Amino acid sequence: MVEFNYQTSFLLNKEVKYGHWLENIALSEHKTIGDISYVFCDDDFLHDINMQFLHHDTFTDIITFDYCDDDFLNGEIYISIDRIKENATVFAVDFITELQRVMSHGLLHLCGFGDKSDQDKKLMRSKEEEKMMMFHVKQ
Repeated sequence: MVEFNYQTSFLLNKEVKYGHWLENIALSEHKTIGDISYVFCDDDFLHDINMQFLHHDTFTDIITFDYCDDDFLNGEIYISIDRIKENATVFAVDFITELQRVMSHGLLHLCGFGDKSDQDKKLMRSKEEEKMMMFHVKQ
């Protein structure tokens, strides 16, 4: 089950549609969603998590905690709405496009995709684009 939680005033429209989209992403990677929690927050909230758990003194758009069990996806995905807004401006895309990119990015991490090497980053970007297109397929 996908749960959406909010630590900011942002509210995701069409939660059910997003939930189905995320389930379809998992299925397309031969995975099953167990318990996944998306937490939408602000920069300060995510910075605190970044410092406490990863010891990184930087702002980030997403942090994914992986609790997967084989092909069952379980985890917590924290997304900074402040970073999404800024990234949308930097990358010259609309807010929803950037939000979907980051949401799919977190789920792809749970599916086993990384982004540390240049090769991994290239594959991750390709997968993000592929999964974002799935949002517009009738569910």
